[in-house]
Amino acid sequence: MWRLPLSTTSYHIIRFLTEKASGKRGFLTLQRRYFGHIFTMNPSPSFKLLEATHWKDYELLDSGDGLKLERFGKYIFSRPESQAMWSRALNASEWQNAHALFQPTGEESGGHWEFKKKVEEKWVMNYDLTPSPSPERRGGLKFWAMTTPGRHLGVFPEVASHWDFMVDSIRQQTTSPNILNLFGYTGLASLAAASAGASVTHVDASKKSVAWARENQELSGLSDKPIRWIVEDAVKYVQREIKRGVKYDGIILDPPKFGRGPKGEVWEVYKSLPSLLEMCRQCLSDKPLFIIVTVYAVRASAIHVAQAVDEMMKKYKGDVESGELVTREKSANRLLSQAVYARWSSK
Repeated sequence: MWRLPLSTTSYHIIRFLTEKASGKRGFLTLQRRYFGHIFTMNPSPSFKLLEATHWKDYELLDSGDGLKLERFGKYIFSRPESQAMWSRALNASEWQNAHALFQPTGEESGGHWEFKKKVEEKWVMNYDLTPSPSPERRGGLKFWAMTTPGRHLGVFPEVASHWDFMVDSIRQQTTSPNILNLFGYTGLASLAAASAGASVTHVDASKKSVAWARENQELSGLSDKPIRWIVEDAVKYVQREIKRGVKYDGIILDPPKFGRGPKGEVWEVYKSLPSLLEMCRQCLSDKPLFIIVTVYAVRASAIHVAQAVDEMMKKYKGDVESGELVTREKSANRLLSQAVYARWSSK
């Protein structure tokens, strides 16, 4: 009997079982039968595997045995990945070329970096947004990457598919939409929206993350774009916006599983997200463009998040889609699921 981690997704279960039982060919057959049948039986909300395909400065080189090997710009890193239940495709010498390995401790997200080669304190990365025919709305993102104590490097590459979705939606508008980005981290979603012509309010409880985001704004050449940088607890900020009667045309939520606000406020995604979605609904304009929710918590279900968003947006005309944010390996062409998501868009 094989033991599977609690965070296992349907995709990874199928990949794991077929690799153990019948090899790659068996996986492809099961993939077609399972994903092609089960997830099309109930088309509302639709289920998709979203892959960020425009990256040049990021690659998932390989994964397996609970690890992933990635390239962030000019550096290669090995990090833990509980979803990678299969065997590594690359040989050991390829993995030994990593500039640094993250060594986890027993605590969630705890651990330290073990550097094998010299790595700069921070380095520049780029992402090319969907091209625009309008000169003033063209361009891409340029941002700082660096190793952090929590194993992250300042960017979650898999969410780039959301950036492209937002940019396409915003560029179609004749006026500048008002966008709220909650749990905005280093600001890349905020910069993508602003580059497309939106006015953005970016909220994060971490002063360090907001300072990092401001540096990314300057590096991207977007200092003249209308972005308000707010260091605040997301829930308290939305509560105040409701009282002030402020309305937004689009809201982005990328909440952590657990967190604390600047004044000790406690966030637990399963307890706190439903009420925050209801508060966000009260901040929506009469004709909203989109809602994007991404959840990294291990027990999160795309179906459950989609149903919560569907309930939130039931009075508006639009569609909900949900699924998993995935990254494709360079080594064996396998998909690695990184998070679940749900997003609503107007018709």
